[in-house]
Amino acid sequence: MTRTVLFRELGGPEVLKVEDADPGTPGPGEVLIRVDAVGVNRAEALFRSGNYIETVRRYPARLGTEAAGVVEALGEGVAGLRVGEPVSTVPSFSPNDYGVYAERAIVPARAVVPRPEGVGPVEGAAVWMPYVTAYGALVEVGGMRPGDTVVLNAASSSVALAAIQVAERVGATPIALTRTEAKKDAILKAGAAEVIVTDTEDVVERVLAATGGRGAEYVFDAVAGPGITDLAKVVADEGTHLVYGGLSGAPTPYPGFELGMPALNIRTYTLHETTRRPERLRRAVAFVNSGLRTGAFRPAVDRTFDLEDVVDAHRHLEGNSQFGKIVLTVAQ
Repeated sequence: MTRTVLFRELGGPEVLKVEDADPGTPGPGEVLIRVDAVGVNRAEALFRSGNYIETVRRYPARLGTEAAGVVEALGEGVAGLRVGEPVSTVPSFSPNDYGVYAERAIVPARAVVPRPEGVGPVEGAAVWMPYVTAYGALVEVGGMRPGDTVVLNAASSSVALAAIQVAERVGATPIALTRTEAKKDAILKAGAAEVIVTDTEDVVERVLAATGGRGAEYVFDAVAGPGITDLAKVVADEGTHLVYGGLSGAPTPYPGFELGMPALNIRTYTLHETTRRPERLRRAVAFVNSGLRTGAFRPAVDRTFDLEDVVDAHRHLEGNSQFGKIVLTVAQ
Protein backbone atom coordinates (compact mmCIF):
# COMPACT_ATOMS: atom_id res chain seq x y z
CA MET A 1 0.00 0.00 0.00
CA THR A 2 1.13 3.54 -0.65
CA ARG A 3 0.00 6.97 0.50
CA THR A 4 -2.11 8.42 -2.31
CA VAL A 5 -4.22 11.56 -2.74
CA LEU A 6 -7.81 10.68 -3.71
CA PHE A 7 -11.11 12.51 -3.94
CA ARG A 8 -14.65 11.14 -4.05
CA GLU A 9 -16.62 14.25 -4.95
CA LEU A 10 -16.09 17.54 -6.74
CA GLY A 11 -15.32 20.58 -4.66
CA GLY A 12 -12.67 22.75 -3.05
CA PRO A 13 -9.29 21.67 -1.69
CA GLU A 14 -10.96 20.04 1.31
CA VAL A 15 -12.24 17.13 -0.82
CA LEU A 16 -8.64 15.87 -1.20
CA LYS A 17 -7.78 13.01 1.15
CA VAL A 18 -4.48 11.17 1.66
CA GLU A 19 -5.27 7.47 1.89
CA ASP A 20 -3.56 4.10 1.58
CA ALA A 21 -4.02 2.60 -1.88
CA ASP A 22 -2.44 -0.16 -3.90
CA PRO A 23 -0.45 1.31 -6.80
CA GLY A 24 -0.59 -2.02 -8.62
CA THR A 25 2.05 -3.36 -10.98
CA PRO A 26 2.98 -1.79 -14.30
CA GLY A 27 1.35 -3.32 -17.36
CA PRO A 28 2.68 -3.31 -20.92
CA GLY A 29 4.09 0.09 -21.77
CA GLU A 30 3.90 1.31 -18.17
CA VAL A 31 6.42 2.27 -15.49
CA LEU A 32 6.19 2.24 -11.69
CA ILE A 33 8.03 5.16 -10.14
CA ARG A 34 8.86 6.02 -6.57
CA VAL A 35 7.70 9.61 -6.37
CA ASP A 36 9.94 12.15 -4.62
CA ALA A 37 8.23 15.39 -5.70
CA VAL A 38 5.08 16.44 -7.55
CA GLY A 39 4.36 19.64 -9.45
CA VAL A 40 1.03 21.23 -8.52
CA ASN A 41 -0.76 22.68 -11.53
CA ARG A 42 -3.86 24.78 -12.12
CA ALA A 43 -5.33 21.97 -14.22
CA GLU A 44 -5.55 19.76 -11.13
CA ALA A 45 -7.56 22.34 -9.21
CA LEU A 46 -9.90 22.64 -12.19
CA PHE A 47 -10.25 18.85 -12.49
CA ARG A 48 -10.91 18.52 -8.76
CA SER A 49 -13.61 21.21 -8.88
CA GLY A 50 -15.30 20.03 -12.08
CA ASN A 51 -14.15 22.92 -14.27
CA TYR A 52 -11.46 21.23 -16.36
CA ILE A 53 -11.62 20.40 -20.08
CA GLU A 54 -12.04 16.76 -18.99
CA THR A 55 -14.69 15.60 -16.56
CA VAL A 56 -14.11 13.04 -13.80
CA ARG A 57 -15.18 9.63 -15.11
CA ARG A 58 -14.87 7.56 -11.94
CA TYR A 59 -14.39 7.78 -8.17
CA PRO A 60 -12.25 7.65 -6.20
CA ALA A 61 -10.34 9.94 -8.56
CA ARG A 62 -6.61 10.65 -8.56
CA LEU A 63 -4.64 13.77 -9.38
CA GLY A 64 -1.35 14.81 -10.89
CA THR A 65 0.61 14.40 -14.11
CA GLU A 66 3.99 15.96 -13.28
CA ALA A 67 6.36 14.18 -10.92
CA ALA A 68 10.03 13.47 -10.30
CA GLY A 69 11.30 10.27 -8.80
CA VAL A 70 13.08 6.99 -9.48
CA VAL A 71 12.07 4.04 -11.67
CA GLU A 72 11.10 1.03 -9.52
CA ALA A 73 9.67 -1.38 -12.11
CA LEU A 74 9.16 -1.63 -15.84
CA GLY A 75 6.20 -3.14 -17.63
CA GLU A 76 6.48 -5.44 -20.61
CA GLY A 77 7.93 -3.85 -23.73
CA VAL A 78 9.39 -0.77 -22.05
CA ALA A 79 12.79 0.18 -23.46
CA GLY A 80 15.14 3.09 -22.87
CA LEU A 81 14.60 3.22 -19.11
CA ARG A 82 16.18 1.27 -16.27
CA VAL A 83 15.29 0.47 -12.68
CA GLY A 84 16.91 2.96 -10.29
CA GLU A 85 17.09 5.73 -12.89
CA PRO A 86 16.08 9.29 -11.82
CA VAL A 87 13.22 10.46 -14.02
CA SER A 88 10.47 13.02 -14.44
CA THR A 89 7.02 12.65 -15.96
CA VAL A 90 5.85 14.92 -18.75
CA PRO A 91 2.12 15.76 -18.51
CA SER A 92 0.81 13.79 -21.48
CA PHE A 93 -1.95 11.58 -20.10
CA SER A 94 -5.48 11.98 -18.83
CA PRO A 95 -6.04 12.45 -15.08
CA ASN A 96 -8.77 9.86 -15.50
CA ASP A 97 -6.15 7.25 -16.37
CA TYR A 98 -3.18 7.97 -14.07
CA GLY A 99 -2.29 10.16 -11.09
CA VAL A 100 1.05 10.97 -9.46
CA TYR A 101 -0.02 12.59 -6.18
CA ALA A 102 1.31 9.54 -4.33
CA GLU A 103 4.36 7.85 -2.82
CA ARG A 104 4.40 5.48 -5.81
CA ALA A 105 2.61 5.77 -9.11
CA ILE A 106 2.19 3.93 -12.37
CA VAL A 107 2.51 6.09 -15.49
CA PRO A 108 2.78 5.42 -19.22
CA ALA A 109 6.39 4.95 -20.32
CA ARG A 110 5.93 7.48 -23.14
CA ALA A 111 5.49 10.15 -20.45
CA VAL A 112 8.74 9.34 -18.61
CA VAL A 113 11.99 11.15 -19.38
CA PRO A 114 15.41 10.70 -17.71
CA ARG A 115 16.21 13.53 -15.33
CA PRO A 116 19.32 15.49 -16.38
CA GLU A 117 22.32 15.33 -14.08
CA GLY A 118 22.25 18.13 -11.52
CA VAL A 119 18.45 18.51 -11.59
CA GLY A 120 17.01 17.49 -8.23
CA PRO A 121 13.54 16.10 -7.56
CA VAL A 122 11.93 19.44 -6.69
CA GLU A 123 13.27 21.14 -9.79
CA GLY A 124 12.51 18.01 -11.82
CA ALA A 125 8.85 18.29 -10.82
CA ALA A 126 8.73 21.98 -11.74
CA VAL A 127 10.07 21.83 -15.30
CA TRP A 128 7.94 20.01 -17.80
CA MET A 129 4.48 21.56 -17.63
CA PRO A 130 5.66 25.20 -17.77
CA TYR A 131 8.53 24.84 -20.22
CA VAL A 132 6.76 22.52 -22.66
CA THR A 133 3.64 24.69 -22.56
CA ALA A 134 5.71 27.76 -23.41
CA TYR A 135 7.90 26.02 -25.98
CA GLY A 136 5.01 24.21 -27.65
CA ALA A 137 2.87 27.31 -28.02
CA LEU A 138 5.51 29.87 -28.95
CA VAL A 139 8.03 27.78 -30.92
CA GLU A 140 6.27 24.67 -32.25
CA VAL A 141 2.90 26.27 -33.01
CA GLY A 142 3.76 29.96 -33.17
CA GLY A 143 7.15 29.75 -34.87
CA MET A 144 8.72 32.45 -32.69
CA ARG A 145 12.07 33.64 -34.07
CA PRO A 146 14.95 35.91 -33.05
CA GLY A 147 13.88 39.55 -33.05
CA ASP A 148 10.22 38.81 -32.28
CA THR A 149 8.42 40.24 -29.25
CA VAL A 150 6.04 38.33 -27.01
CA VAL A 151 3.67 39.94 -24.51
CA LEU A 152 2.65 37.65 -21.66
CA ASN A 153 0.23 38.10 -18.80
CA ALA A 154 -0.11 36.31 -15.45
CA ALA A 155 3.63 36.95 -15.41
CA SER A 156 4.37 35.43 -12.01
CA SER A 157 2.95 32.04 -12.98
CA SER A 158 5.31 29.15 -13.65
CA VAL A 159 4.32 29.08 -17.35
CA ALA A 160 4.88 32.79 -17.91
CA LEU A 161 8.23 32.69 -16.11
CA ALA A 162 9.23 29.75 -18.31
CA ALA A 163 8.03 31.65 -21.38
CA ILE A 164 10.34 34.54 -20.50
CA GLN A 165 13.30 32.14 -20.54
CA VAL A 166 12.12 30.38 -23.72
CA ALA A 167 11.86 33.76 -25.47
CA GLU A 168 15.37 34.69 -24.35
CA ARG A 169 16.64 31.29 -25.51
CA VAL A 170 15.45 31.89 -29.09
CA GLY A 171 16.45 35.56 -29.17
CA ALA A 172 12.98 37.07 -28.76
CA THR A 173 12.00 39.89 -26.40
CA PRO A 174 9.58 39.12 -23.53
CA ILE A 175 7.34 41.90 -22.21
CA ALA A 176 5.49 40.90 -19.04
CA LEU A 177 2.19 42.15 -17.67
CA THR A 178 1.39 42.16 -13.97
CA ARG A 179 -1.55 43.72 -12.19
CA THR A 180 0.27 45.55 -9.38
CA GLU A 181 3.78 46.72 -8.47
CA ALA A 182 4.19 43.92 -5.90
CA LYS A 183 5.96 41.45 -8.20
CA LYS A 184 7.48 43.84 -10.74
CA ASP A 185 11.08 43.68 -9.51
CA ALA A 186 10.99 39.89 -9.22
CA ILE A 187 9.68 39.56 -12.79
CA LEU A 188 12.43 41.84 -14.08
CA LYS A 189 15.01 39.73 -12.25
CA ALA A 190 13.47 36.66 -13.88
CA GLY A 191 14.46 38.06 -17.27
CA ALA A 192 11.59 40.15 -18.62
CA ALA A 193 12.82 42.96 -20.88
CA GLU A 194 10.02 45.18 -19.60
CA VAL A 195 7.25 44.83 -17.03
CA ILE A 196 3.98 46.72 -17.47
CA VAL A 197 1.79 47.26 -14.38
CA THR A 198 -1.69 46.99 -15.82
CA ASP A 199 -3.49 48.75 -12.93
CA THR A 200 -1.61 51.99 -13.54
CA GLU A 201 -0.10 51.87 -17.04
CA ASP A 202 -1.53 51.88 -20.57
CA VAL A 203 -0.60 48.48 -22.00
CA VAL A 204 -1.17 49.39 -25.65
CA GLU A 205 0.84 52.58 -25.38
CA ARG A 206 3.74 50.87 -23.61
CA VAL A 207 3.91 47.90 -26.01
CA LEU A 208 3.78 50.10 -29.11
CA ALA A 209 6.50 52.32 -27.67
CA ALA A 210 8.69 49.30 -26.88
CA THR A 211 8.28 47.84 -30.39
CA GLY A 212 8.73 51.00 -32.44
CA GLY A 213 5.01 51.11 -33.17
CA ARG A 214 4.70 47.72 -34.85
CA GLY A 215 3.25 45.79 -31.89
CA ALA A 216 4.16 42.33 -30.64
CA GLU A 217 4.37 39.31 -32.90
CA TYR A 218 2.88 37.19 -30.10
CA VAL A 219 0.57 37.57 -27.13
CA PHE A 220 0.71 34.62 -24.73
CA ASP A 221 -2.55 34.87 -22.81
CA ALA A 222 -3.40 32.89 -19.66
CA VAL A 223 -6.34 35.07 -18.69
CA ALA A 224 -8.68 35.53 -21.70
CA GLY A 225 -12.11 36.99 -20.83
CA PRO A 226 -13.13 40.52 -21.85
CA GLY A 227 -9.53 41.77 -21.61
CA ILE A 228 -8.71 39.88 -24.80
CA THR A 229 -9.86 42.86 -26.85
CA ASP A 230 -7.33 45.26 -25.35
CA LEU A 231 -4.56 42.68 -25.61
CA ALA A 232 -5.41 42.03 -29.25
CA LYS A 233 -4.70 45.72 -29.93
CA VAL A 234 -0.99 45.16 -29.27
CA VAL A 235 -0.60 42.29 -31.75
CA ALA A 236 1.50 43.22 -34.79
CA ASP A 237 0.12 42.84 -38.32
CA GLU A 238 -0.28 39.10 -39.01
CA GLY A 239 0.78 38.37 -35.44
CA THR A 240 -0.66 35.65 -33.22
CA HIS A 241 -2.65 35.80 -30.01
CA LEU A 242 -2.25 32.44 -28.22
CA VAL A 243 -4.82 31.71 -25.49
CA TYR A 244 -3.68 28.91 -23.18
CA GLY A 245 -5.80 29.58 -20.08
CA GLY A 246 -8.98 31.21 -18.83
CA LEU A 247 -8.05 32.63 -15.45
CA SER A 248 -10.60 35.44 -15.77
CA GLY A 249 -13.42 32.91 -15.57
CA ALA A 250 -15.50 35.22 -17.78
CA PRO A 251 -16.80 34.75 -21.34
CA THR A 252 -14.21 35.58 -24.00
CA PRO A 253 -15.43 37.67 -26.95
CA TYR A 254 -13.93 37.52 -30.42
CA PRO A 255 -12.28 40.95 -30.85
CA GLY A 256 -11.80 40.94 -34.61
CA PHE A 257 -15.00 42.77 -35.55
CA GLU A 258 -14.63 45.40 -32.82
CA LEU A 259 -11.06 46.11 -33.95
CA GLY A 260 -12.00 46.48 -37.62
CA MET A 261 -11.01 43.01 -38.87
CA PRO A 262 -7.22 43.27 -38.57
CA ALA A 263 -4.88 40.55 -39.87
CA LEU A 264 -4.91 38.85 -36.48
CA ASN A 265 -4.53 35.16 -35.69
CA ILE A 266 -6.24 34.01 -32.48
CA ARG A 267 -6.01 30.38 -31.41
CA THR A 268 -6.22 28.32 -28.27
CA TYR A 269 -3.39 26.06 -27.17
CA THR A 270 -3.09 23.23 -24.67
CA LEU A 271 0.00 21.38 -23.50
CA HIS A 272 -1.32 18.17 -25.02
CA GLU A 273 -0.87 19.56 -28.53
CA THR A 274 2.82 18.96 -27.91
CA THR A 275 2.99 16.12 -25.39
CA ARG A 276 0.61 13.79 -27.24
CA ARG A 277 2.41 14.15 -30.59
CA PRO A 278 5.61 12.06 -30.41
CA GLU A 279 7.72 14.16 -32.78
CA ARG A 280 6.76 17.42 -31.12
CA LEU A 281 7.43 15.91 -27.71
CA ARG A 282 10.84 14.66 -28.83
CA ARG A 283 11.81 18.16 -29.95
CA ALA A 284 10.41 19.71 -26.77
CA VAL A 285 12.39 17.35 -24.53
CA ALA A 286 15.58 18.11 -26.45
CA PHE A 287 14.95 21.87 -26.26
CA VAL A 288 14.20 21.85 -22.53
CA ASN A 289 17.10 19.55 -21.65
CA SER A 290 19.45 21.79 -23.61
CA GLY A 291 18.28 24.78 -21.62
CA LEU A 292 18.66 22.92 -18.33
CA ARG A 293 22.19 21.77 -19.17
CA THR A 294 23.37 25.27 -20.08
CA GLY A 295 21.63 26.98 -17.16
CA ALA A 296 19.41 29.02 -19.47
CA PHE A 297 16.35 27.40 -17.90
CA ARG A 298 15.97 27.90 -14.18
CA PRO A 299 12.60 26.64 -12.92
CA ALA A 300 11.10 28.99 -10.34
CA VAL A 301 9.78 27.19 -7.25
CA ASP A 302 7.52 29.28 -5.05
CA ARG A 303 7.02 26.90 -2.13
CA THR A 304 7.06 23.23 -1.21
CA PHE A 305 4.46 21.32 0.83
CA ASP A 306 4.53 17.79 2.20
CA LEU A 307 2.22 15.39 0.38
CA GLU A 308 0.16 15.13 3.57
CA ASP A 309 -0.45 18.89 3.32
CA VAL A 310 -1.97 18.73 -0.16
CA VAL A 311 -5.07 20.64 0.93
CA ASP A 312 -2.93 23.57 2.05
CA ALA A 313 -0.99 23.40 -1.22
CA HIS A 314 -4.21 23.71 -3.24
CA ARG A 315 -5.43 26.55 -1.07
CA HIS A 316 -2.14 28.34 -1.69
CA LEU A 317 -2.53 27.74 -5.43
CA GLU A 318 -6.01 29.21 -5.45
CA GLY A 319 -4.85 32.20 -3.39
CA ASN A 320 -2.85 33.37 -6.45
CA SER A 321 -0.03 34.82 -4.40
CA GLN A 322 2.65 32.43 -5.64
CA PHE A 323 5.67 33.30 -7.76
CA GLY A 324 6.48 30.22 -9.80
CA LYS A 325 5.69 26.58 -9.11
CA ILE A 326 4.17 24.93 -6.05
CA VAL A 327 5.67 21.49 -5.38
CA LEU A 328 4.64 18.61 -3.12
CA THR A 329 7.49 16.67 -1.56
CA VAL A 330 7.14 13.00 -0.67
CA ALA A 331 9.01 11.55 2.29
CA GLN A 332 10.29 8.02 1.66
